Amino acid sequence: MDENRAAVRLEPWSEGDAELLRALNAPELTTHLGGPESEEALARRHRRYVDLSADRTGAGRMFRIVLLPTGAAEVAGAAGATAGSIGFWGREWAGEQVYETGWAVLPAFQRRGVATAAALAVAERARAEGSRRHLHAFPKVDHPASNAVCRAAGFELLGPQDFEYPPGHPIRSNDWRLDLERF
Repeated sequence: MDENRAAVRLEPWSEGDAELLRALNAPELTTHLGGPESEEALARRHRRYVDLSADRTGAGRMFRIVLLPTGAAEVAGAAGATAGSIGFWGREWAGEQVYETGWAVLPAFQRRGVATAAALAVAERARAEGSRRHLHAFPKVDHPASNAVCRAAGFELLGPQDFEYPPGHPIRSNDWRLDLERF
């Protein structure tokens, strides 16, 4: 492994991760997601994440991203630190049952390969579920960092799509797809 590349462990989302969700709700981290959510919306999201993490039906999972001791983490003194969140969940897309993924990394851990390492790890988890062939990510077309994560993690760019996120808020996103059977 490249000693400058982040290594991560995915830990299931738990009741204790509400503060992480609040930290990830910062304006600079939600610019491409419609802005920060209200405290009530965060409480609902946290409950969904806890429930999804406990699900054993293949519906998906949510995780906190924890840095492992590697060259990059040790230099930064960050080994064992919680760096963000990532997950995958089922959805129908283009007539197919697929998984979707999304992530958020705290500013102190950005630009270190954390999101890419987490995307690769979550793809392994989604593949292990074995119930869906494809994993998609839908970053906004004008979000270079998340599009770079998709590219670095081996996703195939299928092209731009129109979405509403949050509901009622039209956005233009790229559709990136990873074939879990060939991953």
